Amino acid sequence: ISSSTFAAMKNITLLTILFSITLPSFAQKKLIKKMLSNEIDTTRRPSFMPIPVLGYSQETGFEFGLGGLFSMYMDRKDTLNRSSNFSLMSSVSTKKQYNFTLRNDIYTRQNKFHLMGELIFRRNPFNFYGIGNKTHHADENKLLEKQFKILLEAEKSLIPYTYTGVSIGYENYSYTDRGNGGIFATNPNIHGKNGGDLVYIGASQSYDTRNSNNYPTKGFFGRVTYQFAPQVFSSNEFNTSQIKVTVSNFWPLANRLVLGVNGFYHTVQSKNTPFYLLPQLGNDEMMRGYYRGRYRDENLITAQTELRYRFTNRFGLVAFAGAGRVFANGDFSLKYLKPTYGGGGRYFFDPAKGLSVRLDYGIGEKPPHEKRQSGFYISLAEAF
Repeated sequence: ISSSTFAAMKNITLLTILFSITLPSFAQKKLIKKMLSNEIDTTRRPSFMPIPVLGYSQETGFEFGLGGLFSMYMDRKDTLNRSSNFSLMSSVSTKKQYNFTLRNDIYTRQNKFHLMGELIFRRNPFNFYGIGNKTHHADENKLLEKQFKILLEAEKSLIPYTYTGVSIGYENYSYTDRGNGGIFATNPNIHGKNGGDLVYIGASQSYDTRNSNNYPTKGFFGRVTYQFAPQVFSSNEFNTSQIKVTVSNFWPLANRLVLGVNGFYHTVQSKNTPFYLLPQLGNDEMMRGYYRGRYRDENLITAQTELRYRFTNRFGLVAFAGAGRVFANGDFSLKYLKPTYGGGGRYFFDPAKGLSVRLDYGIGEKPPHEKRQSGFYISLAEAF
C-alpha cells in the first residue's frame, strides 16, 4: 500500500482478534451470536462499541490506541427522541504522535435542544503540498503539527424541524518544518507558518426532517453556520469569517435500498488567511480517496451520492460517487472538479439506532505523472 493510502487510513478494527484472545470459548460463542443476531433490541437501552486502533504510516510509525462510541436516549419512553452519541478516540505512535479526540452529539427530551461539542489534542506529522487545486506530489513537504481545539455548539428547536443556535470555540496551532527548504519555507504566499491561535463565536440555522440522525432512509437535512474570529481575541493580525453550508436528502427506492445525496460548501474569508485555516479537500466523510490537505484553498465545494443497501439488520453495502474542488476567491470553475468513487461495507453494532462501523475504499483522480489517489477508511457512523 502506498504511503498516501497509509496516511489516509483511519482506524483498523481488530475486534475478532481481541475477543478471541481475551474471552473464554463459551463467552466467545455467546458474544458472537449476539453480535450477528438479526433481532432488533426495542428496549432502547444504551449501547457501547469499543474500537481498538492499529495503524502505520511513514510519518507516524506504528500507531496504537483505543476508541469507542457510546449511544443513549435522554428519554427512553419517547420513541421520537433522537439518540445522543458520545465518541472517543485516543492513540499514540512509535514516532511520538498522539491524538485525543472527544465528541458529543446530544438531543435532549422532546428534541428541544441539540448540543454538540468537540475537544481535540493532537501532535500530528503530515504532508503539505502547497495551496490550490493543482498541487504536485513532487512538492511534498513534511510538517509536524500541534493542535488544540475546543468547540461548543447549542441549538434550540423554535418551530418544528428547525434549530437555531450559537457556538463558541478556541483553536491553537504550532508547526515544525521538516522539509529542509521545501515549498513550505520558500513559498511567500503561505501565511501563518508559525501557527497561532484564535477565538471565535458563531450562529447556526438548520432544518431537519430526517427519520433518523444516524441512518436516515428518508427526509431532508440542511444546515448553515457562520463563525467570526475577531483580531482582538487572537494572536494573529487578521479577522476571519467562516461559512459552512450542508444539505442532504434521502429517498427509499425499495425495501432496504436508500439513495442519499449530499452537498457541502465551506469558505474562509480574511486577509492573508493562515494555511491551517483554509478548507481542505478529502477525509472519511467527503471526497473519500484523497489525502486530507493535498488540496486546500479559500473555498471548498463538494457533492456526493450514495446508494445504501442494508440486506440484513446487521450488515449493509454502499456504492458512492462524487466530485469537488478547492478554489481561490473568484476562481471557481466546474471544469476542474475532481472525481471520487468507491464502495464499502457496514456492520450495524446497534441495529435499532442505526449505528454502524463503516469500511470504505475511495478512488480519486490520477494526476499527470503520479499514481492514482486512493484511500481506505474504517470509521464509526455514516459518512452523511
